[in-house]
Amino acid sequence: MKTLVFATNNKHKLEEVRQITADWVNIVSLEEIDCQEEVPETADTLEGNALLKARYIKEHYGFDCFADDTGLEVEALNNAPGIYSARYAGPGHDARANMRKLLREMEGKENRKARFRTVIALILDDKEYLFDGIIHGVITAEKKGESGFGYDPIFMPDGYTQTFAELGDALKNRISHRALAVHKLAEFLSSLS
Repeated sequence: MKTLVFATNNKHKLEEVRQITADWVNIVSLEEIDCQEEVPETADTLEGNALLKARYIKEHYGFDCFADDTGLEVEALNNAPGIYSARYAGPGHDARANMRKLLREMEGKENRKARFRTVIALILDDKEYLFDGIIHGVITAEKKGESGFGYDPIFMPDGYTQTFAELGDALKNRISHRALAVHKLAEFLSSLS
């Protein structure tokens, strides 16, 4: 089984990806390689931020690794919050504040179309690869559901009548933007063996 470092400090993302990949990749956390620093995310695209994080781990720790960056892109807000999704309401990664700000900005807007997009950058044997996953949906008028994290309580994927937070982790981990990107990563890794 291939071992890869997942360059994230987000415990929710780490757990979600471990659940998705449990059968075919051994995921090692930054904590497990004793990486305590916050990896910089200064690019202006999801692809750029994912590559920055993966390159940092490869350069400083020497491990094959992957990193992701995810953004919620809301059509009526010119695809905001996008790369600023985690810090939309300020630097503190406050999911509740981010949701409150987004719901305030959506008041009175008829177009509620949105999409979640995840980009994964993989560095394997000193080569770089990119994988992406996109899921379309709408922003709800209020928070619904208790599972998941981030914007899950206000994002309803197309084809469903419940938010990610209402659908539960098992179903979300099969259909989400991150799941789609991780499955592309998995297919690629399995094609190498």
